[in-house]
Amino acid sequence: MSNRLNRLLTSYSNHISLPWISGLANEQRVLFAVYHKEDELKLRARIEEFRLATESAGHPWLELDITRLFPDWMAQQKYREDYFEDPDSLTPKYKTFMRQSVTELAERIKDQADSNTLVALVGCGTLFGFASVSDFVKQLAEHVPGRLLVLFPGEYINNTYRLLDARDGWGYQATAITADN
Repeated sequence: MSNRLNRLLTSYSNHISLPWISGLANEQRVLFAVYHKEDELKLRARIEEFRLATESAGHPWLELDITRLFPDWMAQQKYREDYFEDPDSLTPKYKTFMRQSVTELAERIKDQADSNTLVALVGCGTLFGFASVSDFVKQLAEHVPGRLLVLFPGEYINNTYRLLDARDGWGYQATAITADN
């Protein structure tokens, strides 16, 4: 298990140390570090190693942990108690949640990142059921001037990403970094 993470970190270190090409489209500046969903806690314990590899390659690191994004947003909702009684009534609000969340994160990026910064998105598995990770990443990437690293619990097979191995995947023009690279 830790061998998988060791290989992923090695693949990431090798990739992040390459010179960054300028003029890429937003989706082409996104990196997905794909790991097994059962390695989530082990990966979180080793995020510092990703940061060190990034900084060793000469890039500042900005970590955005979105683990509590939905619960924090939900706590601010006026009708949250009604939503708990009837969860289906919350479904139309998911797009609002995503839009407001991306806007909030974009402000942090604007204030703390430049074209040399790697923005690391941690906790994207917590979006499952509330927002499409592909849509979230696509919208967020518009605000990242450097590179966006998505720590992604799932699979990458035949140019298709599958979050938590639980639903049909989607194609994306990002660079996949796996333990097998």
